[in-house]
Amino acid sequence: MVVTAADEERLLPHERHLRILDQARNRSRVEVSALADELDVTSETIRRDLAALERRGLLRRVHGGAVHIERLGYEPSVTARREQRTAEKSRIGRAARDLLPDGGAILVDAGTTTMELIRALPADLALTVVTNSVQAASFLAELPRIELLLLGGRIRDVTGAAVGAWTRSALADLRVDVAFMGTNGITPDIGLTTPDQAEAEVKAAMVAAAGGRGARRLPRRPQQGRPEPAVPVRHPRSRRCRRHRFRSGAGPR
Repeated sequence: MVVTAADEERLLPHERHLRILDQARNRSRVEVSALADELDVTSETIRRDLAALERRGLLRRVHGGAVHIERLGYEPSVTARREQRTAEKSRIGRAARDLLPDGGAILVDAGTTTMELIRALPADLALTVVTNSVQAASFLAELPRIELLLLGGRIRDVTGAAVGAWTRSALADLRVDVAFMGTNGITPDIGLTTPDQAEAEVKAAMVAAAGGRGARRLPRRPQQGRPEPAVPVRHPRSRRCRRHRFRSGAGPR
């Protein structure tokens, strides 16, 4: 199908975004000048489009253009992470078991380290567990005294985590005693980060569901190789502070 300049002039912004994303998936990168020529719009329009797509976590802008987030190759899959630091993750999971409330409800984030907490749960434990992890839900469904609540949403193939508006909406009406969170990175100025914007938004909503201060971070040991892209976790209810840090330690909600 040949698309003429007249056709492109009628493209709405979201239609341009779809074209840009499609090209970014199929190429190593997209260039501002080439996109402007192909879509018959100005370079400034393309830069605004790229900025909008980056805010949604779909592209990463680079000099002169952008790269599709799935082509960056920085975020290892769950399968790859499962084979890394297994002994350390198991010890973290067992230690986190001591932080479980007596009854009540907990939130468990998706991840290979948080999965070790799930595996360490006593078979006779009576507890309500809320999770966005497909793998964790499959394991918890076999424990007879666990009341399982699985958060819905779009499932990321990289992590097996439910993300998106449905997930955040469910978390907005939820309160738990404690949330056990995973993280990909941490810096003094930004705090905890994750490579994907959608996961960052869900993690922030989980922290809010635990009252902000009732979140426990289960750190993943740093991996060798290139650093993962960092998307800061932003608190969904904060207007003044755009960057939110997880807080360890139980406290009043």
